[in-house]
Amino acid sequence: MTSNPIGRITKIIDPGDALGEVLFGLIMALTLTVGSRLVFEEEGLNVDELIVATIGCNVAWGIIDAVLFILGTTFYKSRRLRLFRQIKAAGNESEALTVLANEFPIMEAPFSAKAADRDALYRSLLTLTRRADPVKVSLSKGDLSAAIAVFLLVSATAIPAVLPFFLLEDAHLALRVSNLFLIMLLFVTGYAWAKFSGGRPLQAGMTMTCLGLLLVAIAIALGG
Repeated sequence: MTSNPIGRITKIIDPGDALGEVLFGLIMALTLTVGSRLVFEEEGLNVDELIVATIGCNVAWGIIDAVLFILGTTFYKSRRLRLFRQIKAAGNESEALTVLANEFPIMEAPFSAKAADRDALYRSLLTLTRRADPVKVSLSKGDLSAAIAVFLLVSATAIPAVLPFFLLEDAHLALRVSNLFLIMLLFVTGYAWAKFSGGRPLQAGMTMTCLGLLLVAIAIALGG
């Protein structure tokens, strides 16, 4: 039995990152369609240009986000290798433990831990580090798959934005339906985010919708 698409995506990329990319794509598409609605009221609307602009913009940003994801992943792996070398080069155990504590501050974790427990954790990490050998920093197939997922998520958000223009002859009605679809998806994104993070789905959905519309308003006001 084939697993659902969401399940496959969350195996490739972190759910929070995936939902963040969807949110970004929705805001991009909504900025274009809401902005076009303002133009429609003044100059009329060229549907073909709007469709090309919406798809082109999201595809372009999908590529940019995928490249940034690759760069961020490479930076993260390089930083971990640098940390490994710092620990190996530490003059004594106390200095090595300080390096680990600075890199992994348990005090910022969403739980309380006793000093003895924190010390035990850092000593365990130090033991593992001393037993390990450095490896070459390189991108894995999983990293490339995640970058492709980022591209697809941002690009795919253009589909609900342009689909009404293919189904409805009235451009004004299609634009309204497009805006409605995207606003509903903002709510769904927030709802799903809360499901993964253990928050309140309805509250998160409303918050995400309001936040998304606020960002769209700012983008339009600033000429975006």
